Amino acid sequence: MTVPSGVLVVGASVGGLAVVESLRRDGYAGALTLLGAERHPPYDRPPLSKKVLSGALEPDRTRLRPDAALAQLNATVLLGDPAVHLDAPARAVVTAAGRRLTAEAIVIATGLEPRRLPGQLPWPGVHVLRTVDDAVALRADLLAATQVVVVGDGVLGTEAAATARGMGLTVTLVGPQATPLASQLGPRIGGYLAELHARQGVQLRLGAAVEGLVGDDQRVRGVRLAGGEVLPADVVVVAIGSRPAIGWLANSGLQLADGIVCDSRCRAAEGIYAVGDVAWWHHEGLGTGLRLENRSNAVEQGAAVAANILGKDRPYAPVPFFWTDQYDVKIQVHGFATPGAEVALVEGSPELGQFVALYGSGGKVTGVLGWNMVKQTRMHRQHVVEGTDWSRVDSLRAS
Repeated sequence: MTVPSGVLVVGASVGGLAVVESLRRDGYAGALTLLGAERHPPYDRPPLSKKVLSGALEPDRTRLRPDAALAQLNATVLLGDPAVHLDAPARAVVTAAGRRLTAEAIVIATGLEPRRLPGQLPWPGVHVLRTVDDAVALRADLLAATQVVVVGDGVLGTEAAATARGMGLTVTLVGPQATPLASQLGPRIGGYLAELHARQGVQLRLGAAVEGLVGDDQRVRGVRLAGGEVLPADVVVVAIGSRPAIGWLANSGLQLADGIVCDSRCRAAEGIYAVGDVAWWHHEGLGTGLRLENRSNAVEQGAAVAANILGKDRPYAPVPFFWTDQYDVKIQVHGFATPGAEVALVEGSPELGQFVALYGSGGKVTGVLGWNMVKQTRMHRQHVVEGTDWSRVDSLRAS
């Protein structure tokens, strides 16, 4: 394989930056261009719903690299100019400003865009939380608010609810699931999360469908549930999930589904790759395709794509990992914690506020979750890597 003379990375995200840095670290000396839709240099998203929203961290502190470090990459960085079209056969990207950028290799790292409620109006007081600008705007409204309704019971919604409650606000969390994060962690762990939020004073309206928002000519005033009840609010956070930012790839020549369809090398077409939240790739270890939405995957996948651009021809088959911090609880998950899996506690206990749980499916350990037990969770990760037989779980319990 011939190493491309130039690489264009579309998306100045953590995944996009990982590609650029990995290429340079591996000795690539060709031309590099990093194109970003936002005006900000690459920054970290996980702190937005916690430290930036709470005021514990200034927005500028989320930057992944200072200007000097970016300059050392010897890359052309173009910010505030989103891509609007890709011609895959020609390996050319057109931007909103009318630029036409070409390169022998293109990496797409455009991430996600938040879903919105049907008919959601641009009332003051209604927020999504995806970008640093979103976090800054939401924090400003929270500082003047008393009642907050968070619509969405996934990771982002529960983090936002925890942060708002920590700021002393009256918070109601609304979602369709029986427990928070039920679709990601299952009902048992979701039940512990529900108890955690309830103890902190969050009003839980779980298993509830949202019909829409209500407001007047000044701002949002509440959230209407399917039965007609209105939950009063002067701030509403809509956290009902995201979708891959692939609308600009229509008529590009790429195969699109739940993301950009790629092979096991994260290659979507000859000379075209995808990284991070937007990539749906074939995981050789699992024998199926999947898409992961977390920071760790974006960094690891960025490094893997850089290696493949340089001709190393390696499949990308990671053990997935994500975490969430809520109140004084850190939850870490390695592998797959599917809702229908068996769950066994092997260390600690919920009553003590720290434990490790193994998840099993198909007779094997498929995932490990730690609740305030970082070191022990990392040790049990090996059972996920090895696919330890589920029949051995009783023997793995701490004495």
